[in-house]
Amino acid sequence: HPYYANQQAKKLLGQDIDPETNPEDIAAVYHNYIAGTDELYPNEKLPIIKALQGEVTSVDDLEIHQSDRIILIESRGTPIYNEAGEVEYALVAFQDITEHKRAEKILADYYQELEQEVKRQTEELEIAKEKAEVANEAKSAFIANMSHELRTPLNAILGFSQIMKRSSTLSQEEKENINIIGRSGDYLLTLINNILDLAKIEAGKMTLNPCDFDLYSCLQEVEDLLHLKANNKGLKLEINHDQDVPQYINTDETKLRQVLINLINNAIKFTSEGGVFVQVRNQPSDIKDSNLNNDSKSLTNNDYINITVQDTGVGIAAGELDKLFEAFAQTESGKKSSEGTGLGLAISRKFVQLMGGDITVTTEVESGTTFSFNIKITKIDADGIETKPIIRHVIALQPGQPRYKILIVDDHPANRLLLIKLLQPVGFELQQATNGQEAIEKWETWQPHLIFMDMRMPVMDGYEATQYIKGIIKGNATAIVALTASFLEEEKAIVLSAGCDDFIRKPFQESVIFDVISKHLGVEYVYDEEDNTEPKLLNLTPDDLKVMPQEWLERLYHGSRVLDDDLILELIEEIPENNFLLADKLTDLVDTFQIKKIKEIIRLMSSINLQ
Repeated sequence: HPYYANQQAKKLLGQDIDPETNPEDIAAVYHNYIAGTDELYPNEKLPIIKALQGEVTSVDDLEIHQSDRIILIESRGTPIYNEAGEVEYALVAFQDITEHKRAEKILADYYQELEQEVKRQTEELEIAKEKAEVANEAKSAFIANMSHELRTPLNAILGFSQIMKRSSTLSQEEKENINIIGRSGDYLLTLINNILDLAKIEAGKMTLNPCDFDLYSCLQEVEDLLHLKANNKGLKLEINHDQDVPQYINTDETKLRQVLINLINNAIKFTSEGGVFVQVRNQPSDIKDSNLNNDSKSLTNNDYINITVQDTGVGIAAGELDKLFEAFAQTESGKKSSEGTGLGLAISRKFVQLMGGDITVTTEVESGTTFSFNIKITKIDADGIETKPIIRHVIALQPGQPRYKILIVDDHPANRLLLIKLLQPVGFELQQATNGQEAIEKWETWQPHLIFMDMRMPVMDGYEATQYIKGIIKGNATAIVALTASFLEEEKAIVLSAGCDDFIRKPFQESVIFDVISKHLGVEYVYDEEDNTEPKLLNLTPDDLKVMPQEWLERLYHGSRVLDDDLILELIEEIPENNFLLADKLTDLVDTFQIKKIKEIIRLMSSINLQ
C-alpha cells in the first residue's frame, strides 16, 4: 500500500513506516500501548484501522513506548474516499500530549488536595462550631447560675430594706441608714446587671424588647434621676428635644434608658465645670448614616431619632478612642477616677446596635466629649400608652373579702421569710414549702388560691411541680406565679410554657407582689395615705466640715484622695455625737461609693492645707 509519514510522525513512532506490516500487528510493531499500562492497544480500536473501515475516530489514551521514553499520544483517524465512495486512504494525525497530560495530572492532584483541604477545613469548622455551641451553652449556664446566685441574696437585702422602711417606730437616723442599704443594694444590682448583660451579649442571648412609651416622660425621669448628682458637682444638666420629635414611640425603653444613664453618668463623672447637655432630634432613615447634625425632617411611622450627649469635661486622648468601646477598658481619666467597671460604654454600644443604630464619639482633650447615637423607632398614637400607676403602700385587705390562702415555695429561708413579712401583716393566710414535692403535698391538702413558686430548687424544681399541679383539672383554680432570679429574657417564655400564670424576677419591689395578687385573685387593698416618699439626706457642704479641726480635715482629704474607705470610717468614728448628721452624710458617701465627692468638697475650703 502507498503511504506517507512526515518527519514528526516518524519521530513519534520512533521508526519509519513498514508497508508490509499486517493491520493486526500494528500495535505490536509500533509499540502502541494502553496509557498507563503494559497492555498493547487493541488493533481494532486504533484510529488507523477505524479510518480504513470508514469511521472517524479520536483517542487520547494511547502510549508509544520507545527505548528511552514513553510518549502519550492523541491520535485521530479520518477516512479518505474516492469517486466511487470507497475508502481510498486513511489519514492519521498524531500529537504528543505528554506535557498536556502531565499538566492535567498536576491539576487533578491539586484539585484533589484542594478537595481534601476543603474537607479538612469543613470538618475543623464543624468541630469549631460544636465547640462554640458548647461554649455558648456554658455561657448560658454561667449566666443562669450567676444570676441566681447573685440576685437571690440581693432579693433579701432589698426586700427587707423595703419592709423596714414601713415601720413607724424608726427614728430619722435609722430611716437614713435603711435608705443607704437600699441605695447600695441598687448600686450593686446595677453592677451585677452590667456584668450579666455583657455575658448575655457574648452568648448571643440579648434580645430587643420593644414597647410603647412616652419619650418625653422617659427623658424627664432620666433628668430627675441624675440632676442631683450633677448639681452636687456644680454642673448644669439639660435634656432637651426638638419640637417635632414624637412624644409617643415604640422601641426598647429599658435599653434606651440604660444607654442614656450610662452616657450621662460618664459625662458627669469626667466633668468638673460647665455641664452636660443632651439633645434629641429627628433623623429620617434616608440620612441616618450621614452627618448627624443635618437639619431635621419629618418622621415617618418607622424612622430614627438621634441623641447627642455633650459635656465640657476632660476629653479623651486620640490614642484611646480605638479601645473606648471595649469591655473592661478604661481611659486614663477613667482609671484616675477609680470609679466604674469599664463596661458601660461597651454595653451601651451593643444596646444601640440592637435598637438598629450605632454610636459615635467626637472629643478634644480638655475641651469635652460628645457621644452621638441614632436608634430606630416607630411613631405611635397616645392611645397606646399605659399610664404608670402611682405606687402606694398596702397596709391591709379591704373588709368583706375571702380569707385568701397563699403558698410560698422557695428553698431559701430568707426569701420565704421576706414574703411572709410582706404578706402576713396585710391579712393573707400563708403556708410555706422548701421544694416542689412539698409544694404539691401542701397544695393537695390545703388548696391555696395562689402559689409563689421559686423555679430552681432541690428534690423537685418549680417547673416539674407546676406541670404536675396544672396537669390536674382542679389545679387550674390555683394561680401559680413564678419567682426566679434568672436574668435571661427567654426564661419568661419557658416559665409560662411550663404552666405558670405569671412571672416575677428577683429582686422585686413590694408593689409588684401586691399587684400580681390583685391581678389573679381580684384582691382589693387598703393603702397608707401618708406620704411615703423616701427621705433624702442633705447634701454635704463645706460648712458642715468647718466644725472639725484642721488636722482631722487634712487626714480626711488624704483618705479621700487615696480612696481609703477604712481610714475615712475611722475618722467618722471621731466625730462628736452632737454632729451625728455630719457622720451620716459622710457615711452615706462612703456607702454609695462617692468618696471622690468628699475630696471635692474639702477642696472648696480655702483654709485646708491640701498636701
